[in-house]
Amino acid sequence: MIRTRSRLRRLTPLALPALWGGVAVLWKLTCPLARQEGLPTRIATSAVFLTVGAGLVLGIRRGLTRELKQIRAIAQATQQVLLRPLPPRLDGLAVAAAQLSVARGAAVGGDLYEAVSTPHGVRIVIGDVRGHGLGALGAVAAVLGSFREAAHDEPGLGGVLRRLDRALGRHLCERARDEHPASGGFDPYSPAAEEFVTVLLLEIDRDGDVLALNCGHPRPYRLGPRGAKPLAAGDPLPPLGAFPLPEELPVHRCTRLLPGQALVLHTDGAEDARDAAGRYFPLEEVLTRAARTGAAPGAVVHQVHSALLRHTGGRLTDDVALLVVRNDRCRAPAHSPDPGPCRTRTAPSPR
Repeated sequence: MIRTRSRLRRLTPLALPALWGGVAVLWKLTCPLARQEGLPTRIATSAVFLTVGAGLVLGIRRGLTRELKQIRAIAQATQQVLLRPLPPRLDGLAVAAAQLSVARGAAVGGDLYEAVSTPHGVRIVIGDVRGHGLGALGAVAAVLGSFREAAHDEPGLGGVLRRLDRALGRHLCERARDEHPASGGFDPYSPAAEEFVTVLLLEIDRDGDVLALNCGHPRPYRLGPRGAKPLAAGDPLPPLGAFPLPEELPVHRCTRLLPGQALVLHTDGAEDARDAAGRYFPLEEVLTRAARTGAAPGAVVHQVHSALLRHTGGRLTDDVALLVVRNDRCRAPAHSPDPGPCRTRTAPSPR
């Protein structure tokens, strides 16, 4: 019954053109004027069939436009659930993020980001799936869904990263079986087995100390009164899905985020973007100008995206995600303002 109603609803826009067509055929067969030869008769016949054709086209267009609006509304709702808007503040930190997708009309592509407040501190993830567009949404959903649970459950960043790795591995195995159903219970070789995700995990505690685990992702920038400075996040691990994680995961202390300072996380689509002459996008220069003007996180995101679109002429070749977090806590840390060199801790391997 429901399917029948759906089909009738789709055919409704064709009712008026069909009625006009019937009238035109009836007029042609029964009207004495239609049987006469001459220019007036041809003009009248042409006008009738032109009206029928125009009505048919307009009816079909109206139905397709209605369905397109419904599909866009569903897609937009799905994208907002998958890559949901971040809260403007998390535990005293101001946060802003946005993404530019290569796929036209899509708000989600192959990049991912999330920030949550947990008992262990504010935890942030940003990643980039190999490839771009809507085809990478499965891996994005697997990684984000796992992070949103693991960020609260795992006491250390190493545990969070292992959860992400297992979730991505399950997704790739299921996708491979779907692509090769004749393989039975074995894990077949497929292009999905070559898919990987670069990931940067950060944890910001109450004193502003920033811990990081980097799996092949671009380094973040720290914004301060003197400009933008790239931060070393230790020796990067391989991207998730490319190789198994080592037994011991080096968690690096990158810096101490002082009140007023900000961190900028981005995907490689920003630094790799080129203009018509082949020049790379000057991300560090744009961030330095934003830092010296004291722009808020949302303004930084807007300035970078606007400059990026001007640089490329609006022709992006890769998705670009940007996340900015600024320390707006009033209480200054009791430690020295010098963050000092990076120190490395090792997350114990799970028993």
